[in-house]
Amino acid sequence: MPDIATLLSETPPYDTLPEDDRAQLVNSVGLHSAVAAEVIFSPGMPQCALYLIAAGRVDITDASGALLSILGPGNSFGERGLMQGGTASTTATASEDSTLITIPAGVFHNLVKDHPGVLKFFDHTHPASARRQNLTTMTLRDLMTPAPLACPPDTPLVEAARAMRNIHVSCIIVADGKTVHGILTTGDIASRAVAEGLPPDTPIRRIMTTDPVTLPPTALVADVLHTMVEQGITHMPVVQAGALVGILTQTDLMRFQATSSAGLIRDIATAPDSAAIAGIVGKIPDLLVQLVAAQNPHHVVTRLITDICDATTRRLLALAEKTLGPPPVPYLWLACGSQGRQEQTGVSDQDNCLILSDDTTAEHDAYFAGLAKFVSDGLDKAGYFHCPGDMMATNPQWRQPLKVWRDYFRGWITTPGPRAQMLASVMFDLRPIGGNGGLFEDLQAETLNAAASNSIFVAHMTSNSLKHQPPLGLFRGFATVRGGEHKNTIDMKHNGVVPVVDLGRIYALKGQLTPVNTRARLLAAMDAGTVSSSGGRDLRDAYDIIAQARLDHQARQIKSGTPPDNFMPPADLSDFERNHLRDAFVVIKTMQSAAGSSGGGYLN
Repeated sequence: MPDIATLLSETPPYDTLPEDDRAQLVNSVGLHSAVAAEVIFSPGMPQCALYLIAAGRVDITDASGALLSILGPGNSFGERGLMQGGTASTTATASEDSTLITIPAGVFHNLVKDHPGVLKFFDHTHPASARRQNLTTMTLRDLMTPAPLACPPDTPLVEAARAMRNIHVSCIIVADGKTVHGILTTGDIASRAVAEGLPPDTPIRRIMTTDPVTLPPTALVADVLHTMVEQGITHMPVVQAGALVGILTQTDLMRFQATSSAGLIRDIATAPDSAAIAGIVGKIPDLLVQLVAAQNPHHVVTRLITDICDATTRRLLALAEKTLGPPPVPYLWLACGSQGRQEQTGVSDQDNCLILSDDTTAEHDAYFAGLAKFVSDGLDKAGYFHCPGDMMATNPQWRQPLKVWRDYFRGWITTPGPRAQMLASVMFDLRPIGGNGGLFEDLQAETLNAAASNSIFVAHMTSNSLKHQPPLGLFRGFATVRGGEHKNTIDMKHNGVVPVVDLGRIYALKGQLTPVNTRARLLAAMDAGTVSSSGGRDLRDAYDIIAQARLDHQARQIKSGTPPDNFMPPADLSDFERNHLRDAFVVIKTMQSAAGSSGGGYLN
C-alpha cells in the first residue's frame, strides 16, 4: 500500500495544495491495481477518474496506436478526457503490474476550479502548458548553440576540418568577424573537396556554401523545420542585426525530441550493467537544456532529473543483489543531500546511507559492504561522484542497524555540538530510495517529534542555518567570489540556494513536517504556521527566482560546451534580472534575520 499522503505532498501539482485541502484529497482518492497489459481506458470510453501512478508503468497511445508517453511513478494521466467532456481520447495501458491512485472526476474538477496552479498544470490549452509541450513554438534562442565554431574565408581546408574534428561538430561558419559569408559542413567536405581531389590547403571559400539561409534568434523552431524541409538543409546559422550569434542543426532538433526523463528511466530500468547506465545518465545535460528551454519551473526540472538518479540507484541495487545474492536481512537505501530533497541539477555528487534490520549481525556486514561499494561505484561511474565528505553507505558509520540510527539521532538532538548540527542537517533530508521502506517510517516520526520538543537543539540548528549568507554587496551590488578560478562570480549554490534550504529545514523541524523537498517544506510551513504567510510567500518567490537563475546558468553553459557549475557571472544577466535577483537575496537576508532574532521560536 502506498503512503498516499506522502506521495501527494511530494508530487506536482498536489504538493502546491494547502495542507487541509491535500488531507481532504487523501480521504477522497481510491486505489486500483492494474495488471500488466490491462487497458485502463481507450478512446470513446467514459472516463471517471484522474490517475496518479504510485508504482509501475503506463503507456499512453493515440487512436492509431502510436506511443505518446511512457509514464512512471509520480506521473498523472487522464486529465485530457476529464477536461474534454469525460470521454477518453487516448489509450492508457499498464505495461507492467501497477498501483494507481484514482482521483474521482468530481474531486478533480473541484481541484482545477479552486486552485489555479492545478488548472495551469493540467490544462493543455494554457499558453505556458502548450509551450512546454510543443517544440515548434519555442524560439531559436531557446535551443541554439551560442558562439558556434567560425573561421575566416581564407582558412585552409585541412585547418577547418581539424577544428571541426577537435570539438566534434559537423559544420563551421565562414565569417569575417561576426559577418556570415558561408557555411562548411562535413557533407561539403566529402562532396566538394574529397570527391574532387582538392589539395588540403584549398581555401574554404572555394567549397563553402555561400550566403546560407539564416534566421534571427526570435524565430520559431517551426520556421527552422519548414526551411530545412523546403530547402533540404541541415544547419541553420542564427544571426541578429547582421552578427552571428548561434547555430541550430537537425541533430540538435532530433536530440531534443529524443530525450525525455521517462525514456531515460525506461532504458535505465533494463540496463545490463553500470557501463550501460553511465551512457544513459550521460544524456542528462541534454535533458536539462530541453527542460529549461521548454520553460518548465525549476522544481519540475530538478524533480525529473532526480527521478533519473533514483532509477539509477534502484537499478544498481537490483544488479548488486543479482551479483551478490539476496540480502541476508531487510535493508533500506536512502539518499540525502540534493537527491534526498529531489533538487538535483546538472552538478551532483552522491550522499547516501543504509539502514539495516536490527536482526543483522556482524557476519552480514560483508554483504552490505559489497552492496554499498557496488552501488556507490556505479553511481560514480554514471557521474554522481563520490561524496568528498564520505557521506556514503560505503562508510561503515552510515551503514548501521535501525537501533544505531535511533541512537545517532538521539545523540545529535540531546548534544547539539557543531558536528552534530552538521550531521543532523544532512540526515534530516533523508528519503528512501530502495529496499524496505518500513525501516524509516517510525524513525522519521520519532526524530521529528524529539527535535521539535528540544528548544536548545532547534536554537542550535537555527544558528547553524544562518552560516550561509546571501551575496549582498554595497550600493546594490553583489558580493562575488574574490579570487581563484571563479573570481567575480556568484556562488548560486552555497550563497543562493543553500540558505533557503537551511531555512526550509528549520521550519520543517519546528512543525514536525514530513516533506523533504525545500519548496514543499516552505508551502507546508505556511500551512502549519511555522512561518508567516507573507514571509513564506516572499521566501518561496525568492527561492524560485534564485533556483531558476541557477538552472538557466547551467543550461547556458551546457549549450556552449562548458561543463555546468554553480558559479554565475552577474555580467551574464540583464539589469532587470540583476535587480530581481538582488531583491530575492534581500528577502533571504530578511528571513534569516527573523529566524535569528526569534531565538529558535516560531517565525510568525
